[in-house]
Amino acid sequence: MPALLLITTLSPALADFRLCNNTGSRVGVAIGYKDAEGWTTEGWWNIVPRTCDTLLRGALVARYYYIYAVDYDRGGEWSGHAFMCSREKEFTIRGTENCLARGFDRTGFFEVDTTEQRSWTVQLTDTAEQAPGKPLAPRAPSGPTRQPSTAPLTAPSDDGRKQ
Repeated sequence: MPALLLITTLSPALADFRLCNNTGSRVGVAIGYKDAEGWTTEGWWNIVPRTCDTLLRGALVARYYYIYAVDYDRGGEWSGHAFMCSREKEFTIRGTENCLARGFDRTGFFEVDTTEQRSWTVQLTDTAEQAPGKPLAPRAPSGPTRQPSTAPLTAPSDDGRKQ
């Protein structure tokens, strides 16, 4: 299972939510977020090794976003305890309730706190690939670093914040 090193950075030039795959594997990514119409989950972005992709275009409208990613080549996942709906094929799903009853999978996403910035980049890495003593350098300008938490995340509440 890949180890998670999550580095988030701000980018003043663009107003988007981006994800960079800094592993040697192909990665599938799904995102969950709350907008004016409620909760939505979308997937899949297939991101080849050592590239980035824009998941959401435009200025971010929420503070918290949720990510689930799968390593297609070596197995494993980047996940959390914020449960949302997903499925194996391409999807856009409204709502996070009753996933199984509605015919979807119930998947644990990890939380990304953008600190209410207009744009954000998430870096997925496999810590086993990094040289000892050489942490992955975030793209400049760098923002806060978020290490994985051992505390479980809870499902998002109606206002987009963890409960």
